[in-house]
Amino acid sequence: MAKIAFILLCHKDPDAIIFQAQQLTAVGDFISIHFDARAPRAHFDKIKSALADNPNVAFAKKRIKCGWGAWSLVQATLYAVEAAVEAFPRATHFYMVSGDCMAIKSAKYAKRFLDTHDVDYIESFDFFESDWIKTGIKEERLIYRHFFNERTQKRRFYWSLAAQQKLGLSRSIPTDIQVQIGSQWWCLRRRTIEWILDFTRKRKDVMRFFATSWIPDETFFQTLVRHLVPDKEIETRTLTFLMFTDYGMPVTFYNDHYDLLLSQDCLFARKISPEAKELKRRLGRLYASGREDFKISNEGRSLFKFLTGRGRVGRRFTPRFWEVETSLGRERELLIVACKKWHVAKRLIGSIKHFTDIPALDFLFNEESTPLPDLGGIEKTLEKRHRHRRALMRMLFDYHETDRLIICLDTASLDLMQDFFSDRSKTQLLEIDCEFSNEYLEGHAKRVGLAGEQTSAEAMALLLPTVLNDVLFESDRIRDANFPDHLKLRERATVEENAEVLEEFLDISKDLARQIAETPYLFYD
Repeated sequence: MAKIAFILLCHKDPDAIIFQAQQLTAVGDFISIHFDARAPRAHFDKIKSALADNPNVAFAKKRIKCGWGAWSLVQATLYAVEAAVEAFPRATHFYMVSGDCMAIKSAKYAKRFLDTHDVDYIESFDFFESDWIKTGIKEERLIYRHFFNERTQKRRFYWSLAAQQKLGLSRSIPTDIQVQIGSQWWCLRRRTIEWILDFTRKRKDVMRFFATSWIPDETFFQTLVRHLVPDKEIETRTLTFLMFTDYGMPVTFYNDHYDLLLSQDCLFARKISPEAKELKRRLGRLYASGREDFKISNEGRSLFKFLTGRGRVGRRFTPRFWEVETSLGRERELLIVACKKWHVAKRLIGSIKHFTDIPALDFLFNEESTPLPDLGGIEKTLEKRHRHRRALMRMLFDYHETDRLIICLDTASLDLMQDFFSDRSKTQLLEIDCEFSNEYLEGHAKRVGLAGEQTSAEAMALLLPTVLNDVLFESDRIRDANFPDHLKLRERATVEENAEVLEEFLDISKDLARQIAETPYLFYD
């Protein structure tokens, strides 16, 4: 009978990982875990301690920092796979899962299914001929080298791409491989995994090629399986049930989706909402239940398409998600940087993005030109962003696949601060306390229409005290709101004092906080 070694890549929620590992190994299966090196060491130690006595649990021998779309995700997978191959010689199948995945069939059903079908399950469509990529760059993922992460270093990413295009620095794909693309959630037989590991040791040219491609977790294993395994032994689909919205976001499953999930022709499902406690409880019991009476109707994707289609033509039978769901999510943390001098906040954000991997956005609720991903139109205007503010933030959390996100707000945006602080998510506020010269106040008065280029010096002298008082009043309103997690970065403070504030706000090391606090010309006008 099949024995499954689950390959788990994760970066958060150690309690959930421990539960997941215990659940999947309770009936004799195995799990190999790579826990992102960006996560706190204490979380990793907690997981290792809790699972130390479980012989069916292994850990990747090396932890690395992973970034969305980067080679590090593939490398972390390979480390976990190598550990599983060595630790579990009885494993017949290797199944890729994430912390958001849960079984929607029993172990008995899953093993019988794998025993009956002696094939590898992996999506693998021709990279150039298929329409698998819906938006964004396509062949540029491969024929140019990518050294920067588009999510965290957007300007450098597109500058590097543009420079290579201008200079004609495209490269050739290794001639003997045909690049494939598909979902990263696969289930492969042991023989296939061993072939892949052998290939990685022999073909350093192919490894170098994929190491500088963009989003290689959607192409690397997909290409190698098709290269190494006969077509008749490949089932071009994933055994993990997942769907995407029109916005390109994964559909999240909640408590009332239990029956729907069980009826799908898959063994696992992704993504299960962190707040779907009842669904997690029921699915957690299911895997060890021995149940086999699953009635497969497989209507999930067509039903979802049908219901969303009704909304498109004005026949909505339920409210849109932003009219129902009002929370960013209990597990998420929103970090707000409030500053009247926008250029100072932007310098700070630029430094934070340079030294950490926390996604950060500029004044998206104050400045319409703030770069934002395509979210289906909700991001187009300031009016839409304000009206659907929580929906916008939820989608940005999903887009960046993160539980921590930084945004900048003008100090006048007290209503937004109060709204976000009233959410179930954790919210922190860092106010930047700047000094305001007469030159800055004059410029501010002109920007907001209180003065013009022809305003006399006498009139400006009378206006400036009022402008200054208005700016200071905004800070007083923020203080009087008594936000629970309100910190201040001060222009007159020492580097050491500001580093302490940044260490607490960002939850980073002292050395890293000091480097950010030492950002050149941070408060310079």
